[in-house]
Amino acid sequence: MTESVQRDFPSTHWSLVAAAGQPEHDSAGAALAQLCELYWYPVYAFIRRRGRAVEDARDLTQEFFATLLDKGYLADADPERGRFRAFLLTAVARFISKERDKAKAQKRGGALRRLSLDFQEGERRYLLEPMHQWTAERIFLRRWALTLLERTLHLLRQEHAEAGKLRLFEACKPCLTGEEGAPSLRSIAEELGMTEGAVKVAVHRLRQKYRELLRKEISQTVTSAGDIDDELRYLAAALRSG
Repeated sequence: MTESVQRDFPSTHWSLVAAAGQPEHDSAGAALAQLCELYWYPVYAFIRRRGRAVEDARDLTQEFFATLLDKGYLADADPERGRFRAFLLTAVARFISKERDKAKAQKRGGALRRLSLDFQEGERRYLLEPMHQWTAERIFLRRWALTLLERTLHLLRQEHAEAGKLRLFEACKPCLTGEEGAPSLRSIAEELGMTEGAVKVAVHRLRQKYRELLRKEISQTVTSAGDIDDELRYLAAALRSG
């Protein structure tokens, strides 16, 4: 990463981790843990699609992240071309391929660091996944993209709630997400006691803020500002493939 790019692109979660390169680096460890807690579900779905039963997938997911956080997997991170998404997929694929020794199961849940993950909700989500011939890799990539979108929508909702505009957000959200049967601008205006023009402006601003937050979230998972647009295109393609 050049000096000019470093000046323009602040240290984000993954750029910080990749630059540090070692899990014992305090700030890198905290950044990696936060990324793992945000994007653990694609890993769980990957392991389940590889044919693991629920309890085994839960244990393997925890063991994978514990190993990732504590055992030096960061040596494989390439700060010049690495994306956290790609690094995580490669790492979990290697982890599962090496997970053959059943004696390892007796060691799970020991002294390794464990993340606070809602596996009950994760399994509920997994049971809603398409059950045709999707590969584990395809499930991972699609869920990664959807997790980013869900995270962005959550942050946008939170901002509106803090600003006392939650009702406006909830009314306009279907226009943002393209939900089937989304209400017209006129019906939203009638619901909120606004003019149709004011609602149009509100939806436009909502979309602008959503794009801004999405780019910010993606920036947390890449190592340079130049990667953001490429990652956006890649994730859009992953969603279209579904």
